[in-house]
Amino acid sequence: MECSLKEHIITLSFAGDESMMEMGSGNYGCSHYRRRCKIRAPCCDEIFDCRHCHNDSKNSLDVDPLKRHDIPRHDIEKVICSLCNTEQDVQQKCIQCGICMGKYFCSKCNFFDDDVSKNQYHCDRCGICRTGGEENFFHCDTCGCCYTNLMKESHICIERAMHHNCPVCFEVASTAMPEIYQNKMVWILCNDCAETSEVNFHIVAHKCPSCKSYNTRQTRGGTSSCSNITEMVR
Repeated sequence: MECSLKEHIITLSFAGDESMMEMGSGNYGCSHYRRRCKIRAPCCDEIFDCRHCHNDSKNSLDVDPLKRHDIPRHDIEKVICSLCNTEQDVQQKCIQCGICMGKYFCSKCNFFDDDVSKNQYHCDRCGICRTGGEENFFHCDTCGCCYTNLMKESHICIERAMHHNCPVCFEVASTAMPEIYQNKMVWILCNDCAETSEVNFHIVAHKCPSCKSYNTRQTRGGTSSCSNITEMVR
């Protein structure tokens, strides 16, 4: 008779922590992350593979617009081990089978990921986890976002940084919008925290009100006349 998964896990637990750290790595998760746990959403008390899976599901066209919502990721308190199905408080190691639920784990963001090749790190000043390695980025206190060291070290950025910490801040601050566009509002999606927000239109960039990042894209609210702004503000 073949042993059950739980019995197999118990057997491996005697082989040492290293075996348990690797067991199931890369075989669980979703299209967004490889990880060995699921989350219980505090907003709707349902189980999802990750916060993006929740947001995609709860903001689909099939959902009543009044009931659409994003998960408050910092409020997540419970996770479910993908191997033994034990629900527990957020932590890296399963209390039941001892498996590592994510090689990268951030207790501040309640974030798990088995793919550590992304070089994830948590920026305390941004308040979120980023990828690319902390040693390759600098944090701008003006806009509250991280940028690559290459941007900081380039001659153009150094010149612009005389009064601002990053080139994006400089461009936004120094580019005045024509009066007819000063009260124009548009909707944006933040590529860092995935929040959608309505902000004042600017030809250079749009800052996310949630995480202060300029890594955003406009989703709606633009007009054909906006294409002519570049010439007007030069």
